Amino acid sequence: MSSSTSLISLTEIAQLAGVNRSAVANWRDRHADFPRPVSTPASGPLYARTQVRAWLATKRPDAVRPPTMPPARQFQDKVSFIWAVADLLRGDYRPHDYGQVILPLTVLRRMDCALESTKAAVLDAVKDMTPEAAEVVLPRITELPFYNTSPLDFQKLLADPNHIATGLRSYISKFSADARAAFDAFKFDDQVDYLDRQELLYLLVQKFATIDLHPAVVPNTEMGSIFEELIRRFSEQSNETAGEHFTPREVVRLMVDLLLTDDVETLTEGSIVKTILDPACGTGGMLSVASERLRELNTDATLVPFGEEVNPEAWAICSSDMMMKATSGRIVLGNSFNQDGFQRDRFDYFLCNPPYGVEWKKVEKSVRDEADKLGFSGRFGAGLPRINDGSLLFLQHMVAKWKPVEEGGSRMAIIFNGSPLFSGGPGSGESEIRRWAIENDWLEAIIGLPDQLFYNTGISTYIWILTNRKQPERKGKVQLVNATGLFTKRRKSLGNKRNDISEEQIAEIVCLHGDFREGKLSKIFDNEDFGYRQITVERPLRIRYEATDDGLERFLAAKPVLALTAGEDEMRASLSAGFRMAGATSTTDRKVAEKAIALALPSLDGAGSRLAKEMLKALTVRDEGAPVVAGKAGPEPDPELRDTEDVPLNQDVLAYFDREVLPHVPGSWIDEGRTKIGYEIPFTRHFYEYVPPRPLKEIDAEIRQLEADIQQLLASSS
Repeated sequence: MSSSTSLISLTEIAQLAGVNRSAVANWRDRHADFPRPVSTPASGPLYARTQVRAWLATKRPDAVRPPTMPPARQFQDKVSFIWAVADLLRGDYRPHDYGQVILPLTVLRRMDCALESTKAAVLDAVKDMTPEAAEVVLPRITELPFYNTSPLDFQKLLADPNHIATGLRSYISKFSADARAAFDAFKFDDQVDYLDRQELLYLLVQKFATIDLHPAVVPNTEMGSIFEELIRRFSEQSNETAGEHFTPREVVRLMVDLLLTDDVETLTEGSIVKTILDPACGTGGMLSVASERLRELNTDATLVPFGEEVNPEAWAICSSDMMMKATSGRIVLGNSFNQDGFQRDRFDYFLCNPPYGVEWKKVEKSVRDEADKLGFSGRFGAGLPRINDGSLLFLQHMVAKWKPVEEGGSRMAIIFNGSPLFSGGPGSGESEIRRWAIENDWLEAIIGLPDQLFYNTGISTYIWILTNRKQPERKGKVQLVNATGLFTKRRKSLGNKRNDISEEQIAEIVCLHGDFREGKLSKIFDNEDFGYRQITVERPLRIRYEATDDGLERFLAAKPVLALTAGEDEMRASLSAGFRMAGATSTTDRKVAEKAIALALPSLDGAGSRLAKEMLKALTVRDEGAPVVAGKAGPEPDPELRDTEDVPLNQDVLAYFDREVLPHVPGSWIDEGRTKIGYEIPFTRHFYEYVPPRPLKEIDAEIRQLEADIQQLLASSS
């Protein structure tokens, strides 16, 4: 806060307006009537709060962010209406199957409303037109990338209740190819006959005909939120993971602001066109918010969205939503790993919220084949994570589609849970992927988010920002931002979602990242701070050979011995006697022990070399007082005493070993051949603050007080 409450900084103006600091700087530079600073201390210019408030109230630019959610009443009314319509299916459908009917009908009604005003013009134009010509001409009439050449609409379908199924099929069949593909993905045709037989189809069409979903009434942002809320409710009915379909809007807005914050100046210049990819796009929420945010910065700018989605229903919703927005992008149905829909494409921006902890076994063969055959020429050369979590594969998939720096480079924001920060030891797939990203100086920042933000999980999540065009001051650095405490409690939870991030908190997080300064919530590290060498510490083998009860037990439990003594008690007794005879005299000389075993074995009917090997192993006893066993190239290492130490990359290994290991383990040495390099990001450790325990006297006094209170309660109740 500035020294005087009447003066505020650019950061405080951003928080006041609910935007990021870069947007305020843009207003200042582009609007001549923006208030002038009244003071310019070293920390930055300060403005009169009253002047700023007056300017925002009367001349607030279009760049100001719209409300964080659609108007609550209209949004809830639409969702409640559609949810009530779903109740018609009760008894004929299981609750978790309602979406198979309600979602495609919602999309159909949305398209029906959008085409209503141009219906007559389309029907007039299509009379003497070939299908090829229609594909070119009709989208110009509808001003949308789709059209419908049927004379039917929802109202006309209701005029013929006896043929509602036939009419509905005919109506859908007359949509342009891309729109039909969405209904094919829903497999809605499979539901039509059943709904008609149950006398539900007419009732559903009748209900949907009364709701106005025209884009002028229900903007695209609001429609996207309606779809997401419906999916959440349907998923809740079957305990499915709704979070695989979409991400809370305030989290997406935060990601987008972090993604664009370095480019505000460029993005506000003229009719700029940029591209963005989400390879796990779900219903398209991330792509929609990113496009809206860019338009807030520059109404002449265009962000062309591209996406891929494996879930057919989510793809159909996303695809139809993008058609409504008349974008020139493309949404592909398929698995990004083995059905890459954008093999040769490169993009300016990337957003992604991959599913957490979902195994990639279904695509394992194609992923491993690409990694083995193409290495770094393909997408997965850095490494393969464990099979039960493929989230880091998405990171590699997107990096492979970055634009080269000379073509402007790329920026990317991806959400992970805590696992990609530290899972996997040195040399593992996860560690190698982290190493690849950090050593190439692509990892810009990681922002720790509050828990309980998502609908299907309460776990902690992190936004990773990666780019191949870091600002000069960020080169060789990684910033960690602790935003875990920046949240607002919801009045009512939605599944596991109990917390929100407000607009002011979004602005604060973006400023913490953008200011790039050390502080309580922001830490800056050199890239190599996250790397370490895992050294193997060996200690010399010191053993003697003698018979012990534990040794006898191990010997009799060895597989060759069990095979020889199965059901043979006499043989077992003979072997036990031979073992004790061979180890009767303690020795540190292996040759002496082997000779004793050779003398014992003939009396056991020549049991063979495998039995001799097991006996020698069982006679072996660790003895710190015994001489060191000599190997071919020096002391023989003791595998049981082998240990590892993690030495930070920015420290000299030998100096560390002399300082931290040798004083405690004299005679040990480093096995250089086993040294590995690993990378991990211990986010929580860097923000840990020690809280001393309460004094014992204080705790004791509290216990005594509680005891007195209990005694008093007991006395009063008797």
